[in-house]
Amino acid sequence: MDTNRVTCANLLSPVPDTVADVMSATPVENLLFDLGAPLPAAPPPAAGGGTPRLRYANREQAEMRVCSLDELLPADHEVRQVWAYVAGLDLSAVLAKIKAVEGGAGANATDPRILFSLWLYATLRNIGSARELDRRCDPDTGEVPFQWICGGVTLNYHTLADFRTAHGDILDKLLTNSVAVLWEQELVSMDRVAQDGMRVRANAGASSFRRGPRLQEFLEEAEQQVKALKKELEEDPAAGTRRERAARQRAAEDREKRVRNALEQLPAIEAAKKAGDKDKARASTTDPDARVMKMGDGGFRPAFNVLLATDTQTQVIVGVDVINSGGDQGKLAPMVEQIAARYDERPKEMLVDGGFAKKEDIEMVGQAGTTVYAPVPAPKDPERDPHTPLENDTPKVAEWRERMGTPEAKAIYKERASTAECVNAQARNRGLHQFTVRGLAKVKAVVLWYVLAHNLLRLAALRAQREKEAAKTI
Repeated sequence: MDTNRVTCANLLSPVPDTVADVMSATPVENLLFDLGAPLPAAPPPAAGGGTPRLRYANREQAEMRVCSLDELLPADHEVRQVWAYVAGLDLSAVLAKIKAVEGGAGANATDPRILFSLWLYATLRNIGSARELDRRCDPDTGEVPFQWICGGVTLNYHTLADFRTAHGDILDKLLTNSVAVLWEQELVSMDRVAQDGMRVRANAGASSFRRGPRLQEFLEEAEQQVKALKKELEEDPAAGTRRERAARQRAAEDREKRVRNALEQLPAIEAAKKAGDKDKARASTTDPDARVMKMGDGGFRPAFNVLLATDTQTQVIVGVDVINSGGDQGKLAPMVEQIAARYDERPKEMLVDGGFAKKEDIEMVGQAGTTVYAPVPAPKDPERDPHTPLENDTPKVAEWRERMGTPEAKAIYKERASTAECVNAQARNRGLHQFTVRGLAKVKAVVLWYVLAHNLLRLAALRAQREKEAAKTI
């Protein structure tokens, strides 16, 4: 009887209102199921009495929405400016290389405007990896701006990577044509141009640099490996899948080509060494075009030297070059000649740092009508005035020394830091720290993408400024 009373008392006990009450009243080891974290406490009763009825967010619910990509993208989004810019470019040279034509075999090629816009916008977004760009373009899990550019066209990282480096000559012509249009519209004057260089890490490790005897051993090993693979294929065509055999042979031939290229580069590297250090010349088996250079932090690493020439008035890049020499001396005159070849006009003034100040270059460009502003090196004799011409100075060099001693020249030279170095810093902010491609030609193609992306933003800013000034005059 007592037992029944206890049972009835348990049955009539109040039922817990919340999961929190259950968890607090029952030991964890006695729970049949894990009830998870306690639910938030119910809100206090409303003024009229009773518990408020609320709609809670459910972000796990799958939904199907019917809308176009264009509706998902704001009207003033940056990617629309990129597409409008690319739509106005002459890409006939790219179209001429496409083999899939009407009436011919093969799948349809991708519109080059899509690939061009993707890499321009990716550069602005600090994306330099083809695989990462491929993920952003995924129709299901990608980002709307990249999906909007694709417009339903499916891509893969291999297509993106090949397109990025396959049209370096076309990118260079587009740079010339785009700046020429700005010049005709009087948005760029090129009266005063600043030049500077920055060293960018190469896609090669320090341990890949080998001397001549070791490179010769590597070449012999690579040749033997290629012969062994060919012999294996001839004796047993069924060995491995066709794709595996092709990949192995391609990798062996690529290694043989890189080692052979490194041996071919070795004489040029030896020529740049001092007489007693020629036996220390080394070339990279990973990227034979790379050279060990002194970086900004004082360390020595494989790198390339990126040279940019910028209009000081607008910060538009008008000239670009990539070299595998760590020094800047002797690079002033070639840049002036490049600008003259691109636009049939030489810059009236060139602003360079002391590393570019080579007397022969100053005399050459000065005779052609370009005034050089560069710091005069300190003389060995501390009592001699560095701005006093020397007896063996040529006319233009003597003028340069005297000119740099004036306050006007010093004020003009200050513009170099605010333009050339500013452009370099912006390229660094967009991810130009280390190249992901190998070879001088591919490296220059990547640099040209950064240059075109930079000029695209400058073009938009200059046109907006002109429209604003025009509105004030109305």
